[in-house]
Amino acid sequence: MLDNETKQNLIPYLKLIDEPITFSVSLDHSEASEKMAAFTQEIADMSPKILLEEKNLSRTPSFEINRQKESGICFAGVPLGHEFASFLLAMLQVSGRPPKISDSLLNQIERIDKDLHFETYVSLTCHNCPDVVQALNILSVINPKISHTMIEGSAYQQEVEAKKIMAVPTVFLNGEEFGSGRMTLEQIVEKIVGTSPDTETLNTEELYDVLVIGGGPAASSAAIYAARKGIRTGLVADAIGGQVVETLGIENMIGTPYTEGPQLMKQVEEHLRTYPVDIMTNQRAVSLKRKENRIELGLASGVSLRSKTAIIATGAHWRPIHVPGEKEFKNKGIAYCPHCDGPLFKDKEIAVIGGGNSGVEAAIDLAGLAKHVYVLEFLPELKADQILQEKLATLTNVTVITNAETNEISGDTQVTGLSYIDRSTGLAHELTVSGVFILIGLLPNTDWLDGTLALNERKEIITDRYGATDMEGVYAAGDCTDSAYKQIIVSMGSGATAALGAFDYLIRKQS
Repeated sequence: MLDNETKQNLIPYLKLIDEPITFSVSLDHSEASEKMAAFTQEIADMSPKILLEEKNLSRTPSFEINRQKESGICFAGVPLGHEFASFLLAMLQVSGRPPKISDSLLNQIERIDKDLHFETYVSLTCHNCPDVVQALNILSVINPKISHTMIEGSAYQQEVEAKKIMAVPTVFLNGEEFGSGRMTLEQIVEKIVGTSPDTETLNTEELYDVLVIGGGPAASSAAIYAARKGIRTGLVADAIGGQVVETLGIENMIGTPYTEGPQLMKQVEEHLRTYPVDIMTNQRAVSLKRKENRIELGLASGVSLRSKTAIIATGAHWRPIHVPGEKEFKNKGIAYCPHCDGPLFKDKEIAVIGGGNSGVEAAIDLAGLAKHVYVLEFLPELKADQILQEKLATLTNVTVITNAETNEISGDTQVTGLSYIDRSTGLAHELTVSGVFILIGLLPNTDWLDGTLALNERKEIITDRYGATDMEGVYAAGDCTDSAYKQIIVSMGSGATAALGAFDYLIRKQS
């Protein structure tokens, strides 16, 4: 099942296995079982430290990775695609290699004293799913009361349909829905125990030289540039990654012909952690004020942090369309990531709202899976690049509808239809669809700053050429600002500019 390149890349990982492990495999005579048997056998043949045994599990086909006792980690489906990394890490961690997490988080996981069985429904093309799968596997490795099963949606389509799962990853805890979408290990633990493990260890007495708010490319760039200047640097974020992790193919990062969002931000995080930056994740900023020549940042946890300067790089989020049904059917047919959720709509009729680059790229991708794709654009013509429009025009199962004002998304327990108004005639039309992908651009994450900093009409932070805002000592960078272009490389550059601006400000104040 594995090509030669994958096998060669696998060899170094297999050498890292500490103690012997066992693949406990549950099989029948189905084609899916044949694939799982071939996969587990092929891996086992590559290492003397991997044993195979047959075992009756709750799902067939599936397999557990165990050591001397059950680890609680199970894969219901062959973990290829983006989940291959989850499989590799599970092997190493079950074999005895400890997960790389903070001591405070480790202690909090060890103290969980209740039986928890998680099930995560994924698609192998989803680039957000591995983060959740790997986080829940870590919980299972550390705490014997916790177990986790990854379920590959296409292999268990009946379960997916019975549970009305319309987005991945979707996590169930002890049979009840626990959450959907990207979640970090810290966020999962906080949801289980009610408190964040990082809040207890925040250094509220520290006076930072620069405090960066955000976790995307602009924030990471700002923190790296600040730390390289030798000044005391802190970074506060919900999670490291930002909106970039929602991007699959990146072909315009200069010097890197092709990469993917999750891979890029993993490299950025590794780079960031090589510097003495005080990284505080699972934290949300709620207030910012200048007091006694200092910047005070208030967090949702009730904690306040102090700094001589601050750099706001909170990024942006998908723009909603504000129609009836949008909130009600989120993750129940309404989606924002075609790579993650597209496989759940195989052979179904779906709509994409948005005729810009993001919308047209999504329609092209989804056309290879869906029965039919409707592209709805508000303006009289599509706004996507010409090369994308030309590609879209070649697809026979795509219908483009311009001058379309979405009026309502309807359904019962999940999406069943969409209505729109033809802006040229005023007539209402109905589409019968099972899914709606909304891709009409981004909104800056600046609601918490309304009335604090000068914002433009689009709620973007107004900055000068140094990245400075209208509050002394406060700078901003990336997609939350009024920068003309929203690109990863532009955000990284603006993060560097803001850090250099903040450093120059500190130099002037101290001289």
